[in-house]
Amino acid sequence: MARTPTVPDRPPCRLYLITPPAIPDLDAFAATLDEALGAGDVAALQIRLKPADDAAICAAVERLAPVARRHGVAVLLNDRPDLAKATGCDGVHIGQEDGSLAEARRILGPDAMIGVTCHDDRDLAWDAAEGGADYVAFGAFYPTDTKTTVHRPGLEILTVWQETVETPCVAIGGITVETAAEVARAGADFIAVSAGVWSYDAGPASAVKGFNHRLNN
Repeated sequence: MARTPTVPDRPPCRLYLITPPAIPDLDAFAATLDEALGAGDVAALQIRLKPADDAAICAAVERLAPVARRHGVAVLLNDRPDLAKATGCDGVHIGQEDGSLAEARRILGPDAMIGVTCHDDRDLAWDAAEGGADYVAFGAFYPTDTKTTVHRPGLEILTVWQETVETPCVAIGGITVETAAEVARAGADFIAVSAGVWSYDAGPASAVKGFNHRLNN
């Protein structure tokens, strides 16, 4: 087995949660989210509902954002800077087909957190960093059923990024409690997880505890 590259002298990698793509019962999920966020350190919650209309997205933000903020967790919306602004989110995560970083910054202002999907492409990530992105996201690193993926970078992309660029990087795609430590060692500042928490056999709170244990030991 190839050795996982390591990047020394970095702050601990932190967990970044992404909601399930569909939330049939917001109240029930809000209770689950509250329990999960109380189980360990989480840096951010990305509300990602696909497909969903604007009303459903706004209702999710209204119900879930206060839960996240009680735990000191930043709230980001996927894809939609306009709705992120309208609902008072802390920022937005945009993909390569979701409009420009410059437009998102224009809508949300200088203090908003904006992340950009960069797949397996360091040039895209460099352009995003130069353009003022607060973080870049690489992945998918492992197979995932949460969304269709065609890009599969190796972990070394995280190491090279850490060695050359100050903008934080997020690793995403099929990461589990069992694989979290190797991703963190490779250079991820944050690990983005959806099914790895919400579908964890012992429950989401246990997953958050497990991720934090792996990321801090």
